[in-house]
Amino acid sequence: MNVVIALVIFIIGGISGFFANRLLSSTSQEQRKLAAQVNKSEAALDQYKLDVAEHLDSSAKLLDQMNDTCQTAMKQMQESTQLLQKATSVETDGMPFFSAETQQQLAQTATLRHQKRDTEAAEAITEAPLDYSGNPSGLFADQKQKVTTAV
Repeated sequence: MNVVIALVIFIIGGISGFFANRLLSSTSQEQRKLAAQVNKSEAALDQYKLDVAEHLDSSAKLLDQMNDTCQTAMKQMQESTQLLQKATSVETDGMPFFSAETQQQLAQTATLRHQKRDTEAAEAITEAPLDYSGNPSGLFADQKQKVTTAV
């Protein structure tokens, strides 16, 4: 009888061990699946953090470039403003519109024209205007004209 009891206990233990293994093995499989998902999620999170860090780094570089460009533009604007102010102040202080050579040529041309006008004016004074010429045409005379009608 001891053998039968041992055999029954052995069979009951085998059956209970089989069911216990099934229960424990399914939870261990779920745990393995969950552990794999956790590892996968952690890897995705680490990659996302790297992508965000790269994006922020490139954004910072672009902002630095924009800042440098703006600084350069501001310097150019200041230089242009200073040059414009200098040019306006020099122009009001008597900066000539034409160069010295051009002014000399203009002055010579003006004196030649004035001399020519003076000689023409002297010649014109000796002659009478055509309105007062010695041979009147009779156009403005107070005489009645004959009217001719051609029919």
